[in-house]
Amino acid sequence: MTANNLLPKVKAHLILSYDEDDSLLLSYIAAAVSYAESYQHFPKGYYEETPMPPTTEQAVIMLSSFFYESRDGSTGGFFADSVQAGQQVWDTVNLLLRLDRNWKV
Repeated sequence: MTANNLLPKVKAHLILSYDEDDSLLLSYIAAAVSYAESYQHFPKGYYEETPMPPTTEQAVIMLSSFFYESRDGSTGGFFADSVQAGQQVWDTVNLLLRLDRNWKV
């Protein structure tokens, strides 16, 4: 699954209706997919040729959104209410990715 295919889902998750940040979002999606492939012990580019399971897709959407929401290096926006909210995102993303992990490595 390419970043372009995930862009509408990430924008829906963020409740974004404008296109000005699309290139930024695409870079965050690419980083999140790369993280997923690495965490799951798959080679780089694995999800360009292999369908992404729904749990991994959700993790990529959440991680991309987290990157966007905290792009200034702070825990502003949605994450401002709790310092632990950012850590909870990472914990949830890793749990979702673990479900589709390649354990034979």
